[in-house]
Amino acid sequence: MKKPIDLPMDVRLMQWTATVMMVVALLMCLASGISWLLRHPVFSIQSITVNGNVTHSNPVTLRANVMPQLTGNFFTLNLLQARQAFEQIPWIRSALVRREFPNRLSVTLDEFQPAALWGGEGDGKFLSVEGAIFEVNADEVDSEALPILKGPEAQAKTVLEMYKFLKPRMDKMDMSLNKLELSQRGSWSAQLESGATLELGHGTQQEIGDRLQLFFKTVTQIASRYGRTASSILSADLRYDNGYALKLRGVTTLTVDSLKKP
Repeated sequence: MKKPIDLPMDVRLMQWTATVMMVVALLMCLASGISWLLRHPVFSIQSITVNGNVTHSNPVTLRANVMPQLTGNFFTLNLLQARQAFEQIPWIRSALVRREFPNRLSVTLDEFQPAALWGGEGDGKFLSVEGAIFEVNADEVDSEALPILKGPEAQAKTVLEMYKFLKPRMDKMDMSLNKLELSQRGSWSAQLESGATLELGHGTQQEIGDRLQLFFKTVTQIASRYGRTASSILSADLRYDNGYALKLRGVTTLTVDSLKKP
C-alpha cells in the first residue's frame, strides 16, 4: 500500500490559493448574475391591480399618485413604503400590498366609512365608524345625513361610543340627536334636531343614561302643565342631582325637583 505523498509547503499553498480564487470567482459570478437579475427591466413594476372597497377612490388616480413613489422592482420594492403611500391618500383607511410575479403589484384597499362630521360643518373632518378622524373633501360626503360630534381629538372614539349609546334612547322619545359635544373639562352637551339643547354634565354612559331616564319620565307631564309638549323644549339642564332645569317656548325657565310629586 502506497503512502500518501507529502507535498512541499509551496505546492500546498499554490493549491489552496487556486481553490480560494476559484471560490471567489464563482461567488463573483453568482453576485453578478443576481445583480443583473435584480436590475433587469422585466422585473420593473409595470402595473398595480386595485381591489377592495374603493367607492370614493378612482383606481386610475390611485395608481397615478402611488407609482411615482415606488422605488425598486419586484424583488427590491419595500412593501411597507408602498402600503404607506396608499394610506396617505384621502379616504384610504388601510392597504394590503402583495407582489405578483414577475412585475405586478396587487393592493387591497379599505376606505373610511364616515359615521359623523367632526368639529364643525365645512371643516372637512369626519369620524369613521371605527372612531378615527380623517379629512376629505366635504363635497364628497352626504353631510346632511350625518350627526355632528365634537371633543378632544384623543377622545374621538369615546364621543362616538356615547353617541351610539344615546341615540336609540332619544329616538324612543322622538328626540332626534343631531349634535353631541364633549368639552375639554369632560362635560357632555347635546343638541336635538329641533334645535333644543341638553346639558348632560359629567359622567359615564350609565350616569348620563340615568339622568336622561329621569328627564324622559317627567318632561312630558311638566310641559303639559303649561300647555306645551316635548317639542316646545328650548333647553334642559340635567346637571342637578335630583332634577333638572327646563326652558319651554313661551314659558320662563322651570326648576323641576324629581323628589316632589306633581
